[in-house]
Amino acid sequence: MATAAPGKITAQVGAPLASTVISAENYSFLQQHVYTGSGIVLDSGKHYLLEARLLPIVRKEKLATLDELCRCLRAGTFPQLQQQVMEAMTTNETLFFRDAAPFDALRSQVIPQLVEQHKDTRRLRFWSAAASSGQESYSLAMLLLEMGLGNWQIEILGTDLSGQILEKARIAKFMQIEVNRGLPAPYLIKYFRREGLDWQLKDEVRKMVTFQRFDLRQSMSALGPFDVIFCRNVLIYFDVETKKSVLARIRNILVSGGYLILGGAETTLNLDDTFQRTQIGQAVFYRLP
Repeated sequence: MATAAPGKITAQVGAPLASTVISAENYSFLQQHVYTGSGIVLDSGKHYLLEARLLPIVRKEKLATLDELCRCLRAGTFPQLQQQVMEAMTTNETLFFRDAAPFDALRSQVIPQLVEQHKDTRRLRFWSAAASSGQESYSLAMLLLEMGLGNWQIEILGTDLSGQILEKARIAKFMQIEVNRGLPAPYLIKYFRREGLDWQLKDEVRKMVTFQRFDLRQSMSALGPFDVIFCRNVLIYFDVETKKSVLARIRNILVSGGYLILGGAETTLNLDDTFQRTQIGQAVFYRLP
């Protein structure tokens, strides 16, 4: 069995290609670099993730190794590298109506309740705090249209750390495999049109959503207030102090009686006791009193 040279971390057992070897010093540098740029905690067992996410950048920029990538980052040789690394290290997994339970609860109880509360202003505001390529935001928009709220003032904000993925969200053109994942067939027929091999979302849905690049560690005061905030599968990448600070800022822009939706493996427990855990059907929401 081949072994790594002293002071090296290898992405897999065996004799790796030169570009898959990174020094322990540079691995520590990338851990700190990614944390500083995104808040994402990259523990010591994630060198395989570095290889999968960063080797395409190494090849694109015609670098030899991950170590050379680190040298360029330190030297500032290629100014675009820092953003490329941040883009690569953020997770952009999403699909239409991902995890059906929260959308079922929104349809059956949450939105009807909010409609009653806001019947005078006829205005509702939503935030998808990790919008990725837009499926979550657009799923919500289609749900609201199906509920007859097309004549309400609906504002849906989608944000993400990755500017590149937000460009895809704004274009709102999806491959067949993407619309096959979670999107009900009647919605596809009603709200999309075929363009070649892809599906283009119609303007009546697109106009309900705006996208902007945003780092959740920044002040959120200019974004809110919101009635419902989706922040799913984001906190799991942060350390405890960052989780607490993000939740505190979210609390400040969520209206009284508003709802926070986290991922299935996430909770506010022992992080922010202001939120009240509320189960609606099979979904768990966190509500401000």
